[in-house]
Amino acid sequence: MERDKIAFVGRSNVGKSSTIRALTGVKVRVGKKPGTTVRPNLVPHGRYTILDLPGFGFMGREEQEAVKDYIVRRLEEGRDIAFAVEVVDARDFVEIALRWEARGQIPVEVELYHFLNELGLNPIVVANKIDKIPGGARDEILDAICTYLGLAPPWQGWRAVIVPFSAKTREGLRELKTLIQERARAKG
Repeated sequence: MERDKIAFVGRSNVGKSSTIRALTGVKVRVGKKPGTTVRPNLVPHGRYTILDLPGFGFMGREEQEAVKDYIVRRLEEGRDIAFAVEVVDARDFVEIALRWEARGQIPVEVELYHFLNELGLNPIVVANKIDKIPGGARDEILDAICTYLGLAPPWQGWRAVIVPFSAKTREGLRELKTLIQERARAKG
């Protein structure tokens, strides 16, 4: 089967669907409350189809586990997936990671990033909502994201992996499009 899909993954309310809308111009259904995407959306994008997978985190434990199980299964069986884009909320990433660490757990975003790499899906990390971070703090936040992902800072050394982005203002859109095109060419 041809690898014709780009999987978009991440927590609820990080802006996956809004990022897809900024990238493609296609109005993906987005709700006012977290967890609106409960079934995968398919959006044409060049020779690829974007697979917008449900987010997780703003639902009951049973529903959350079912969604996570579905996502894991879909990615593991995803012979049709060329590569992945993990969307994170740059504004809240470090705070959420610290909470998970305080409980002695690996942050979900970190676990997901490593899982995508294990599957050979060479993820692009979209640090969304960068417009909500004051300019002077951006490098510090992006360096912290790198550290949590196991990438040695400074983040600028990882421009082929991390894209500071704002789905709202479209900051970083050109860089995201370029990275996606490069990944697509590499998959040939």
